Amino acid sequence: MLFSSIHLLNTVRIVLKKIHRERFLESRLVDVEKEFYFSQKIKTMIPAKAYAAYQPDQPLKPFEFNRRAVGPHDIQIEIKYCGVCHSDLHRARGEWKGTDYPLVPGHEIVGIVLSVGSHVSKFKKGDLAAVGVIVDSCRECANCRQEMENYCVEGPTGTYNVKERDGSGITRGGYSSQIVTDQRFVYHFSDKLDMKAVAPLLCAGITTYSPLKYAGVKKGMKVGVAGLGGLGHMGVKFAVAFGAEVTLISHTPSKEQDAKRLGAHHFLLSSDTDQMKKHESYFDIILNAISAQHDYKKYLDLLALNGKMLLVGLPPENPKVDPFALIKNRRTIMGSMIGGTTETQEMLDFCAEHNIVSDIELIPIQKIDEAYDRMVKGDVRYRFVIDMSTL
Repeated sequence: MLFSSIHLLNTVRIVLKKIHRERFLESRLVDVEKEFYFSQKIKTMIPAKAYAAYQPDQPLKPFEFNRRAVGPHDIQIEIKYCGVCHSDLHRARGEWKGTDYPLVPGHEIVGIVLSVGSHVSKFKKGDLAAVGVIVDSCRECANCRQEMENYCVEGPTGTYNVKERDGSGITRGGYSSQIVTDQRFVYHFSDKLDMKAVAPLLCAGITTYSPLKYAGVKKGMKVGVAGLGGLGHMGVKFAVAFGAEVTLISHTPSKEQDAKRLGAHHFLLSSDTDQMKKHESYFDIILNAISAQHDYKKYLDLLALNGKMLLVGLPPENPKVDPFALIKNRRTIMGSMIGGTTETQEMLDFCAEHNIVSDIELIPIQKIDEAYDRMVKGDVRYRFVIDMSTL
C-alpha cells in the first residue's frame, strides 16, 4: 500500500514537471513572439524630421523622432504644407496648461499619400490627402457613432500634444516631414484647389463652416461676422457661399476694403455708436470670431427675433453675459468646435464646388517664431502656411 502511494506520488510529480515545462516553453514562445513582433515594429517605424518647441520661452528648433509603423488601417502622408493656427502658438509658448515638451505643433495638414495599410480602401499611393485637428476618438459613444468625433464623450485625440489611445506615446503634429494616421481621420480634397491654401481649411475652415451650416444659414438671411482674422475671413466666404447677406463687423476701419474683397456685402464699424444703434435687432446670425476680450452685449443687441450668436473666438478670460440682452428677442448663444469626419469631408467638397480656400502667406519653417510674433500683433492676412519642403 505504501509502495503504491509512493509510486503514485512520483507519477504525479513527473506529470506536474512535464506540465510546468510545457507551460514554461509555451510562455517563452509567447515572449519570443512578442519580442519578434516588437523588434519588427521598431524596424518598420518611420523616421521623421520636424520643428519642435523644447521650452515655452525658447524658439522652435529641429527635432527628429519616429512615426509608428503603418498599420492595416493607416495612411502614411508626406506633408507638403501645414497651416499655422493660433492654438499652435498658445501650446508652444506654454500659454495653455498641459504642454508636453518637446512639442511638434500643427493640425492643418495637406500632402501626398506615400503608402497605405492592407485594409485601407479610401486612399491609394499618390493621392492628395489632408489631416485636421483630430486623429482618433473612442469610436463607440453616441457622438462618434454619428461621426461627430469632435464631440467624443471621452474626448477626441488631438493631432498633437495628446496621449495616443494605444498608450504608445504623445501625438506629434504637422510641422514635420510626414504623418501616419488612421484612414477614418484622413480627407480627400480637390486638385483644382491650391494645395497650400487648402491647409487652413482643416481648422479655420471647418470651425466656421460647421456652426453656419448647423444654424441653417441660407439665402435671405442676414449674417454678421464679427472679427476679420483667420476665422472671420473664412466665415465671410462661407456665409456668402450659403447665399446670405453678409456684413463684416470690425473696430478697424481699414478692414472694410478687405471685407468687400472677400465678398462681404456691407461693413459695420463697431466703434461707431450711431452705426451700431442703427443695426440693433437686425441680424439673424452673428458669427463671433473675436478672440480678444470684448462686450458680448454689444453684439447680442444686434440680433433680431430668435437670433443666434455663434461662438468660435475664444477670449483669454471668461466673458460676462447680460441676461436681459438674451431674453430680448429670444436670443441664443451657441458654441461650436471644429467638425466631425463626415462634416469635414463635406466642407472640403463644398470648397471645391465653390472655389473656396484660405487667404494665406507662405513661410519657410525657419520663420515660424517670427510668424508667431506677427500673429500676436495681428499682422497676417489671414493665415500663415509653412512650406514643409524648407524643413
